[in-house]
Amino acid sequence: MSSLRDQQVLVPVIERMSSATVVCAGDVMLDSFVHGEVSRISPEAPIPVLRIKRCQSMLGGAGNAARNLVALGCAVRFFSVTGDDTEAGTIRSLLDELPGTSAVLECEPGRQTPVKTRYLAHGQQLLRTDNETAVPVSAGTHEQLLGAFSAALPACSIVLLSDYAKGVLNGDYAQEFIAAARAAGKPVVVDPKGRDFTRYRGATLIKPNLHELGEATGMAVSGDAAQETASRRLLSDTGADYILLTRGPEGMLLTPANGLSANFPAMAREVYDVSGAGDTVAAVLAAALGSGASISEAVAIANIAAGIVVGRAGTAVVERAGIVEEVRRRSATGASDKIFERAKAAQLARSWTESGLSVGFTNGCFDLLHPGHLKVLEFARANCDRLLVGLNSDQSVRRLKGETRPVQDEMARALVLASLACVDGVVIFGEDTPAELIRCLRPGLLVKGGEYNPQQVAGADLVESWGGKLLLVEMMPGWSTTGTLARLAESQG
Repeated sequence: MSSLRDQQVLVPVIERMSSATVVCAGDVMLDSFVHGEVSRISPEAPIPVLRIKRCQSMLGGAGNAARNLVALGCAVRFFSVTGDDTEAGTIRSLLDELPGTSAVLECEPGRQTPVKTRYLAHGQQLLRTDNETAVPVSAGTHEQLLGAFSAALPACSIVLLSDYAKGVLNGDYAQEFIAAARAAGKPVVVDPKGRDFTRYRGATLIKPNLHELGEATGMAVSGDAAQETASRRLLSDTGADYILLTRGPEGMLLTPANGLSANFPAMAREVYDVSGAGDTVAAVLAAALGSGASISEAVAIANIAAGIVVGRAGTAVVERAGIVEEVRRRSATGASDKIFERAKAAQLARSWTESGLSVGFTNGCFDLLHPGHLKVLEFARANCDRLLVGLNSDQSVRRLKGETRPVQDEMARALVLASLACVDGVVIFGEDTPAELIRCLRPGLLVKGGEYNPQQVAGADLVESWGGKLLLVEMMPGWSTTGTLARLAESQG
């Protein structure tokens, strides 16, 4: 997924992620941020004095994974354990504010809800303090949580286990969650912690970072070859289908149980803060795989999302629209990446429709692009979510307009169309009418200029037969390619 064209094809996959329902279980915590400014050193000790300006609290750990899932449009079923304290109430309130999320929080008296407090000045961390209980939850609490977790599985797409070694997934507990999920036929993504990865036996995908890989295997992890060797050791130890190694500025390494490893270069433009980046990657993987993406598509999207989130301050989340925008930004340098063969355009149209997006279509020769053409194209795009344009081939134009046409060849015309922001894809067709192309693409909207009446519009009956509609645009008088060419000929004598 390294080329611009490959990334552009990811757009419908990203947009489809909102169809996933994710069961997320693990260690929830509260991330607290104390922002201030430093202007002097304490007279009591050689330390800065922080003048506090504001405080902020947000969900951390598994809670941050849930925040990311919601930002991607997923429905979330959340399971964790807290103490019986004020911080637990804050966490519950924050979870209640997440749309599409239902949460089961088992309360264990005597337990301290994990709180990470970061003190910051001028965008830089001065100090972090942790207040937590990091021992396994009681057997009774675990049984209550596992029972509720198991009951939610039939209605979900995928399971995400977020392990921060605070007690929810310690020891055999992780294995019992995975066994319940796999018995229900659900794939499992694990964001791991600790040295013993055999606790995650049976998971679909395990996502360690470099430090965690070295700690879990006791092997060297410097260089691609050593990292793949250590990843394959984990595959053998855990029976997982995939190990996805996150390597910071070196990107990601995907190692499957069957097949060759694949490198995904880092996508970050600027690294500002890595806090919570692992949660974002795990959430995107779960959302993508849970909505039917292939493993390579899921990792490519997660890699793009990681590049976005490390450029933001704090435990930030990445919205689905933000990932799409990043893909479009990276693809914007090549209009040719919006020119598709018929089969690829049909695949895109089908993916967009399945994602709940409306697909529009218009067509023409577009020999010399003029304001009349732009009016039709912009009107069409304003009435749909995605616009595909059918472009007559050179031979088709000659049959329709005569041997002196087209003035510009089909690729030049396609590139000009594809460079327009209102056009999402261009397909060249060789028939005299676009009827067969329309039959292949199955758009929900067909747009043509007002010089036609509905009975004259090729493909209108097809679009209407599957519930679509035809819209006609009032033409701009005085604008046509034929007229422009006539005026040019007249001006030359």
